[in-house]
Amino acid sequence: MDPRRKVDLKLIIIGALGVGKTSLLNQYVHKTFYEDYQTTLGASILSKVIMVDNTTLKLQIWDTGGQERFRSMVSTFYKGSDGCILAFDVTDRDSFHALDTWRGDILQKTVPTEQVFSMVVLGNKIDLDDREVSQEKALDWCKEKDIPYFEVSAKNDINVEQAFELLARQALSRAVHLLAQRLSAHHYGRPDARTFLATVPKSFTCCCFSGYL
Repeated sequence: MDPRRKVDLKLIIIGALGVGKTSLLNQYVHKTFYEDYQTTLGASILSKVIMVDNTTLKLQIWDTGGQERFRSMVSTFYKGSDGCILAFDVTDRDSFHALDTWRGDILQKTVPTEQVFSMVVLGNKIDLDDREVSQEKALDWCKEKDIPYFEVSAKNDINVEQAFELLARQALSRAVHLLAQRLSAHHYGRPDARTFLATVPKSFTCCCFSGYL
């Protein structure tokens, strides 16, 4: 693929209050960690440009608040998302149990039931000793849902970049496939997604096609 080709992706990170969503995002984008963060109200956005398979990806990553009283407002930010990080705190079993609700919310508001949605789960704060959620338990949940799982530490920068990059790769693959399906229905007769890349414009925004997902 032409390395000059540029793709915009909207990613969103969700999870319960205090699991470290803002810390994870700041570690990934800025390589910084602060012990104290103000609670995110609503959502904030950070951007990062990366190269994946000779493609320039501009990631627009939405950091959302985890407070229950803002749940309905946060869900309005899901629209147009190309991928999602589900985060929980390995020292807080309630945040792990809440994953079902968070996953259900975003699937309900982003994609039809027949579509696959790009998602990864991050178990944060593995640098702490008072663990309440075992790796085995988290892996079992993710295996049942067919979602990749990473044990991470925003503080010590463990597996953070790897997790975000995997999500970006998945989101790119899905977005290109859906775009190929959409356009082939009108013009081409179902080309393979990889060969179809040659016909995609030099720059396109994946989330702008959300109305067709």
